Amino acid sequence: MLVLLINPPRSPENNILKYAPEAARRFIHKKLIGPPLGLLTVASALKDHDVVVIDTKGEYDLDPEALPLRELVINLVEKHQPDVVGVTVITSEFNDSITICRAVKEVNPSILTVAGGLHATLLPFDFTDPAVDIVIPGQSPHLFREVVAAKERGLPPESVAGILIRKEGELQKTTGKILPWQPTGSDYLKIDRKHLERWISTYKVGNSPFPSTYVYTSLGCPYKCTFCSIWTQFKGRYFQRGVESLIEELKSIPEYPVVRFADANTVVDLQFMNYLFDRIVEEHIEKTFVMDIRADIAANHPEIIAKMAKGGLKVVICGFESFRDEELKRYKKDSPAVDNQKAIEVFHDHGIMVRGNYVIPFDYGEDDFKALADYSAANPVVYAGYTILTPMPGTVYHRQIRDQIIDTDYNKYNFFNAVTKTTLPYEVFHERVGALWLIKKGTDVI
Repeated sequence: MLVLLINPPRSPENNILKYAPEAARRFIHKKLIGPPLGLLTVASALKDHDVVVIDTKGEYDLDPEALPLRELVINLVEKHQPDVVGVTVITSEFNDSITICRAVKEVNPSILTVAGGLHATLLPFDFTDPAVDIVIPGQSPHLFREVVAAKERGLPPESVAGILIRKEGELQKTTGKILPWQPTGSDYLKIDRKHLERWISTYKVGNSPFPSTYVYTSLGCPYKCTFCSIWTQFKGRYFQRGVESLIEELKSIPEYPVVRFADANTVVDLQFMNYLFDRIVEEHIEKTFVMDIRADIAANHPEIIAKMAKGGLKVVICGFESFRDEELKRYKKDSPAVDNQKAIEVFHDHGIMVRGNYVIPFDYGEDDFKALADYSAANPVVYAGYTILTPMPGTVYHRQIRDQIIDTDYNKYNFFNAVTKTTLPYEVFHERVGALWLIKKGTDVI
């Protein structure tokens, strides 16, 4: 069986960029960088089959004049003649995932189309388009493998438990016992980045001349911020990988001098992280590490930050979210604003560049923007990000303000577009958010 796995392109919708002052536009990030780990994991689960992975994000970065998505997919399907096509889906890329499946069916209606990923996990019944045959929720590469095996043996897809299949025009969940799966433990799948060699030159952060890759140390998140879909995707569970598994992976990727730990929060278990960086030093692994770390971790445990800095930690993405305690409490952030200031000091003391991210509520007025601007200017970081507090489908926040949503175009659900009515005029609101991107210490972009 030949399986074609496709990573959709990024949504082009970015009203912060569109309305931002000219001087700020170069700082507003326009793309996510790094390989599709989910698809690579599925590819590893399908090692007994022929697998082709296509990263359309990388393709359009490599060749901005590449064919439009529909034509690109049609050419890929005609070239590879797959039996199964899988697509990974986040909300802002939902529409393009449907375009991919439609293009596949246009070439050959008998090709089995399968959707997975974050959106398929949280909102599987959104996939109403008949071009999508199967939806697989959750961290389920083993279920994808069973789907392919069933097709190879001529068995109906309903023989696979725990998936949704299109039957009589509607998605129906299959029944049966689902075997337990430990994605970070006994069932961990080593990924093969050779699938992505074509696009390695596009996986670069900021002005770095070196390609970067994602490595995850954990899945899920123990925190429960109202605006976040990660913990809801994993139903509040948290899975930690083993240290030796990570050491083996880090040693196996000399072609990637920069490693971004692709965790919701990299530092949760202090004992684990202490041991990991002991082993990194022991094995003489010399890489530039980028990771997400909560402000309260840095504020309360500066010793672990110092240790990681010595082991290669150079850039931290830190979700400040707000400068007001009442907003942080409303988001269930469980970290007061004073931690942001303490964290900045700790990171800077150890030579770590900080990407500090704030989320802007739709009801901000001129006084709110000025207050945030004053706070950010008084607590500057090298990189700063200001995005819009977006009610992402599947989150607590979405349920809280569902009746206030006025724009349901999924292309806009990427934190760069207001999808509710704003207190300020729409264009002015986005312009004010865009102007905040000028408040930073550095001149680089990440």
